[in-house]
Amino acid sequence: MMSTGLLTSDPRLSDCMRQLRQSMQDSAGTVMMDQTLFRKCVGANILLLTQAFRRKFIIPDFEAFASNINQLYYSTQRQVGGHVADYIPQLAKFSPDLWGVSLCTVDGQRHSAGDTKVPFCLQSCVKPLEYAIAVHEIGTEHVHRYVGKEPSGLKFNQLSLDEEDKPHNPMVNAGAIVISSLLKVRGFLGVMEYLKKMAGTEYVGFSNATFQSEKETGDRNFAIGYYLKEKKCFPKNADMIAALDFYFQLCSIEVTCESGSVMAATLANGGICPITGEQVLSAEAVRNTLSLMHSCGMYDFSGQFAFHVGLPAKSGVSGAVLLVVPNVMGIMCWSPPLDRVGNSVRGIHFCQELVSLFNFHNYDNLRHFARKLDPRRQSLDDRNKSVVNLMFAAYSGDVSALRRFALSAVDMEEKDYDSRTALHVSSAEAHFESFFLAAHIFLCVIRWGNTPLDDARQFGWDGVVSVLTEYQRLYPRSSESETEDQRKLDTLKVVV
Repeated sequence: MMSTGLLTSDPRLSDCMRQLRQSMQDSAGTVMMDQTLFRKCVGANILLLTQAFRRKFIIPDFEAFASNINQLYYSTQRQVGGHVADYIPQLAKFSPDLWGVSLCTVDGQRHSAGDTKVPFCLQSCVKPLEYAIAVHEIGTEHVHRYVGKEPSGLKFNQLSLDEEDKPHNPMVNAGAIVISSLLKVRGFLGVMEYLKKMAGTEYVGFSNATFQSEKETGDRNFAIGYYLKEKKCFPKNADMIAALDFYFQLCSIEVTCESGSVMAATLANGGICPITGEQVLSAEAVRNTLSLMHSCGMYDFSGQFAFHVGLPAKSGVSGAVLLVVPNVMGIMCWSPPLDRVGNSVRGIHFCQELVSLFNFHNYDNLRHFARKLDPRRQSLDDRNKSVVNLMFAAYSGDVSALRRFALSAVDMEEKDYDSRTALHVSSAEAHFESFFLAAHIFLCVIRWGNTPLDDARQFGWDGVVSVLTEYQRLYPRSSESETEDQRKLDTLKVVV
């Protein structure tokens, strides 16, 4: 479903796809399908499919949007410079040519370009995720007894505390180590369970080689740990070495660009995973996390990033950039070469180009910033074409086309500039076979006050008048439940 952005692997479509595959096997490879099975298949996902085919998702023209993303991907691929992190030996093994971008919208629309199935470690990208889990589990007040909310203005691995002797924020190493001590009682498997739910059960793994490499080369983090212990920053009875070990484990969790984009989309969607519909994190936890990502997420480039990109993000020394467009989508970029402050060279460039093309910056004016594209807007041309095609089919009595529009979830109540519906046109042209349109719109009034019945009378179509008069007699009210509408539709077919 390239045009809608839905993948056949979407968990919401799993039952439907399984039944389709079973039907294909049972019919020995033919394309025939039992009508009852088809209705059951579609019925279970009717709301999702209706949204998809009516282009009611957050990105209506997803095909055009994906094409723009591909152009950004290839233009960014030409960026050179930076160095792959080598202070953790396991990270130095990745090729500098690797480059992938995946996105997932809050409606579960997906697109990927490049090396998006290659696993890599989250590293510092796990910091906002563990913070969100801690706030969800323990509460904001308790968490911030031990860690601050302000940008540090220093390197991410600096031995530094704020004036209250707390780590400046959860996005620097000191803050993340303290958060790890708070989450340690939940255990590694507990955190992994949260991350897998955020990823919609897509790939979340663990690199033991990176974990061992982290421990062997983690002198700076051990120094931070002992400094935190000296300043009594840990909760009572917390084991500093165990907290560090847990922190190294969390940094060594693996994702792909594809699974990481779903995690980011869960943050964009208020803690609800878009492809499963499960509430994973509280709205409060997500709001706090995005606030801190916006102000502190990109190391000591955070101010620049907030100024130029204006979106919550978190980078990691593996080359990952987790980007959130609140209420729209999540994006995971990955390219190992890093700049001087530890951010992915290609990842930063892609984010900057993204907000140069689209009005995703938090402070872009959505109404008057005409130089940027807004992919959230329904194209006026699309609606105009839909109305013209619908009216022409009604005028010519093309029942096949009308049924195709209806099955494609086209809004059969669309009106032209005179508020004329397809049923008005069918009535004026005496196309009885088109009256399956009448279930909802037989009382619609055009600009001059005419209903379809009035049009039929005006043009002298006595048969049409008879049918619509009988229909109006049987169902005098203009608003009914969906069940009643279906019963009326069946009756009208019998009358015709």
